Amino acid sequence: MQKSNLELWNRFQKYQTIYPELGMSLDISRINFPDDWFEAMSGPLQRAFEAIGALEQGSIANPDENRMVGHYWLRNSKLAPTAEIREEIELTCKAIQQFCQEIHNGNVKGSAGIYKNLLIIGIGGSALGPQFVSHALGNPTTDKLRVLFFDNTDPDGMDKVLSELGSELGQTLCIVISKSGGTKETRNGMLEAEAAYKQAGLNFGAHTVAITGAGSELDRYAVKNSWLRRFPMWDWVGG
Repeated sequence: MQKSNLELWNRFQKYQTIYPELGMSLDISRINFPDDWFEAMSGPLQRAFEAIGALEQGSIANPDENRMVGHYWLRNSKLAPTAEIREEIELTCKAIQQFCQEIHNGNVKGSAGIYKNLLIIGIGGSALGPQFVSHALGNPTTDKLRVLFFDNTDPDGMDKVLSELGSELGQTLCIVISKSGGTKETRNGMLEAEAAYKQAGLNFGAHTVAITGAGSELDRYAVKNSWLRRFPMWDWVGG
């Protein structure tokens, strides 16, 4: 039954919440739930909070692979269940920040000079995550690097990206992302980029960073070919 304007107004006053410290508000008044819904859901909600607490403490959340799920520890290392994991996260974050600073200030350069472009090679979450950040926070007028992606195996798409880079491969930093290190679509993109650098007479490895599991196929390839940097991706980071 359709509610009157007065009923809607009263419901809005009851179920709209303002969070001034976050600069946002939440209005759930138009969701069609009864007034006793919160009381009825208190039990399931409490169980959900307990499950979240168990996750944060390192419980096995993926029984098929016998692994934890703790990607949010990357945002707040203090939530990590062990001091070892916390230290690994913090040391890796510092290493990444230092490397980024070296790229931005020109201490680490491409074969043709200061890096102007960033080519991210990955598929699924390995591409969607960086794309989300790039679209949400990027600003073409102030960003230090232009970001492009090999995010599928479409040859025309790869050719289009390479044509956009044109003669600037020597000023393009590549990041190859694969947690398992064996994702074939990502490997195909990597091989296409490597071939483009070789055709241009450039050393692909000297312009490339690997983000992958320690000891993975990709990690071993990066070591064998003297890639610029390697950063870890742990098994508890979800896709």
